[in-house]
Amino acid sequence: MLKLDGIQASAGNFDLKADFTLSGPGRVAVLGPSGAGKSTLLDVIAGFRLPKVGRICVEGLDITGMATADRGVAILFQDNNLFPHLTVSQNLALALRPTGGRLTRQNKAQIDKALSDVDLADLGGRRPSHLSGGQQSRAALARILVQKARVWLLDEPFSALGPGLRAELIARVSHIAQTQGALVVMVTHDPHDAQLFADKVILVTDGKAACPDPAQEFFANPPSAYLDYLGNNRSSLK
Repeated sequence: MLKLDGIQASAGNFDLKADFTLSGPGRVAVLGPSGAGKSTLLDVIAGFRLPKVGRICVEGLDITGMATADRGVAILFQDNNLFPHLTVSQNLALALRPTGGRLTRQNKAQIDKALSDVDLADLGGRRPSHLSGGQQSRAALARILVQKARVWLLDEPFSALGPGLRAELIARVSHIAQTQGALVVMVTHDPHDAQLFADKVILVTDGKAACPDPAQEFFANPPSAYLDYLGNNRSSLK
C-alpha cells in the first residue's frame, strides 16, 4: 500500500498537492498535461523532493524522511539512467550494492534471474551503447527487478520506442509486477498506453493529483479537464 497523506510539495514556484491511497499490488497510470506535476509527484514518492507538509507511507511505514535507497521504492526514467561505462550486469550490481563491495552468490543469482526475466540472459557483459533501444529499456527494467521494491515508479520510460515495442514492454512490466506483487505507478502522455496498462488512473492538473479512479470508469467517462488536455486528440480514447 502507498499512502500520500496531505502532501504539499514545491518545485520552484510550482506547488503540488496530493492526498490519496493506493492498494497494492496494482498498476496505476498518472495522466495530465505537461507541467501539471506528474514527475514532481514521482519525485516526492521516491524521495528526490521532500514535501513541505504531509507524509508518505509504504505498507504502513512512514518513509517521508528516509533516503531514497531505504524507501523500498524503485524508479525508472525515460533515459533509462544506465551508466555507459559499466556493463549491464555491473549496472544491476550497482543497484544491489550502491556503495560497492563484493557480490554474494545470491546477488549474482538475482542478477542472472533478472536478466533472464527480460530476455537479456546472454547480454549481461555488454555495455549499454552496444544494445538496441528496446534492449536498453529491458536492462533498466531488470535493474528494478533486482531491487525487490514493493513500489515501482515509471516516468515515461518507453516513450521513445515505437508503438509495437512499447506495447510489448508495457505488457512485460505488467506481468512481472503481478508476479512479484508490486505496485506500479507509471506516468504517460499516451491514453492508449494507459488503457493497455492501468487498472487505476490518477489525473494531475493544475498542481493537484486527484484521487485514483478505476481505469475503465475513467476512460468511459473522462473528466472534462482530461478532455480539454487531449483537445483534438480525443479519438485516442477509443
